[in-house]
Amino acid sequence: MNVFRQCVIGLALLFSAGWCHAQGVTPQLIAERDATAREYFTDTVLMTHTGKSVRFYSDTMKGKVVLINFIYTSCGDACPMITAKLMQAQKEVGELFGTEVRFISISIDPLNDTPAALSAFAKKMDVSHPEWLFLTGEQRNVDYVVAKLGAYTEEVPNHFIGMIMGSAQQARWKKVRPDAPPQAIAQELRSLAEAEAELRSALASQDGKVSQLQQ
Repeated sequence: MNVFRQCVIGLALLFSAGWCHAQGVTPQLIAERDATAREYFTDTVLMTHTGKSVRFYSDTMKGKVVLINFIYTSCGDACPMITAKLMQAQKEVGELFGTEVRFISISIDPLNDTPAALSAFAKKMDVSHPEWLFLTGEQRNVDYVVAKLGAYTEEVPNHFIGMIMGSAQQARWKKVRPDAPPQAIAQELRSLAEAEAELRSALASQDGKVSQLQQ
């Protein structure tokens, strides 16, 4: 069993047991999921393509449906191809992108992929939406995060080109094949985003009922 498959199974075991319909979700359960996700993904400090320092879980993943992929800017074929495919998926997601959905592209070559290099790559690929983050950072920090996601490799050209999508709040995660059509990727993201909105609505309804009882 390869490292990435072990990681995905680990994520499934870690989070899926807490999944239930939105109507059965409580603030306490959401807090527990948040704590579990923060512990697993960690708040390791990375840096965006705009030069901003971010905590990996709290600043990039929390409260969003995310799609994570792995790139390096000197990649000649797979990385530009996957990025172009995600551009199509972003368009298919529509207005949900940014409000509910975020893309996170992590460099596996942080020594060469400075924020400026990532910014140039994003510009070359016509990526301009602020909710599509390109991340780099200190080698040890990037390696740690990538390893947690099951995509660590010492051979950069042979890096994992699949994707991970999911939501910490929903405790739902899945692996996405690199050959998945952009329409299928977008459909999965919309489904997660709709469930995310339903979950928030259910929590807001619970808060409203509690407030009425306290009056």
